[in-house]
Amino acid sequence: MLASDLVVLASGMVAASLVTFDTPLPWGARPGASIWPLIGLTAGGVVLGSYLSARASVLGVPRPSYGRAVAITTTAVATVAVGLVLFRVYWSRPFLFETMGVFLVGALAHRALRRRKPWTERMILISSEKGLVDDMRSTQHADVMAVYDPSGDPPTEHPPPGVTLTLDLRPVLSEEMARYVSSWNLAGFPVRALGNVYEEHTGRLPIVHLAEGWELTAPVSRNSYAPVKRVLDVTFVLVTSPLWLFLCGLIWLLVRVDSKGPAIFRQERVGRGGETFTLYKFRTMVEDADADGPQFTVVGDSRLTRAGRLLRKIRLDELPQLFNVLKGDLSLVGPRPEQPAFVEQFAAGIPFYRYRHLIRPGVTGWAQVNYGYADDQADTVEKLTYDLYYVKLMSPWLDLQILGKSVWTVLSGFGAQ
Repeated sequence: MLASDLVVLASGMVAASLVTFDTPLPWGARPGASIWPLIGLTAGGVVLGSYLSARASVLGVPRPSYGRAVAITTTAVATVAVGLVLFRVYWSRPFLFETMGVFLVGALAHRALRRRKPWTERMILISSEKGLVDDMRSTQHADVMAVYDPSGDPPTEHPPPGVTLTLDLRPVLSEEMARYVSSWNLAGFPVRALGNVYEEHTGRLPIVHLAEGWELTAPVSRNSYAPVKRVLDVTFVLVTSPLWLFLCGLIWLLVRVDSKGPAIFRQERVGRGGETFTLYKFRTMVEDADADGPQFTVVGDSRLTRAGRLLRKIRLDELPQLFNVLKGDLSLVGPRPEQPAFVEQFAAGIPFYRYRHLIRPGVTGWAQVNYGYADDQADTVEKLTYDLYYVKLMSPWLDLQILGKSVWTVLSGFGAQ
């Protein structure tokens, strides 16, 4: 993809040079003013944009993306702008804009051609875990060609080219299957662990592959992003405070006028390390809605107020949680905090549930943008697979993807109750 982008960029420079300087070769077109620094900044911006857009994509199977083409173009223009300010080199506005215009059109065009080809990873699975196999079969970009029992006989035919052997590392292989896997590896065919492939294609962590939880605690203890994440959270909240404080004022008035009771709802939640804290939200239910004990919200819940239904749909009831971010109770991104009663209930019946408390909970999270609302234990298990995926792979690139998806979640009302 990068090579194709650079070819398109070179073509754009030739076309722009013909229009601007009446020559296909821009260097030497302006005596006494070298255009090489501008060319270098533009090419460097494209390379930087390609790297950043690739890192921002969490799932392991890449697809040509129109959005990345736009992001690369924007990054390249921004890189050139910063370089011009810092180094004060010669530049031509028509040449730059014409180059980037041709580049954007060309980048979108060659991605459109690439997207005409099937975007799948063909694989053969060796696993007896029916749930994981079914999940892999249901993913959009995994072509499961065959499934074999680890303790059974291996296939007799030779593997077709371009197929990945995906191996479940938990069960003991039969002697024949072990020889088959070894011969596949020695022949140079790709052999990958089912757990890693499952994570890449589903964005979830296979709980059945966890042993004692060290697979989660080790990555968290080594993750250097956590302290940086806290600084970024506070900085973002402070920079955007004029906007969200203004919105909070308007919503406070709406809630007070709409129904009886305080505008701010306070509730005890469980945070990092299992410590409890007070979570702030705008009240969306009638007063004393939890008088009979904590309950999940259901579709058409009669406890919701008129303003509450709207606020929950567009997620603005959660704006006061930005105060929790400033206090250190929450992060912008992380597993959603639950009430203590539900935590005790789920921890007693769901393995590894407490491991979601290894990190600070969030205003939004990977489970929220991928699964939505959970109102029973079965749904909570599904959401946990997303939460533990985030706990293990927490990174700035994953946070950016979650924040981007959160915008769509707000606009679409996905998962709102």
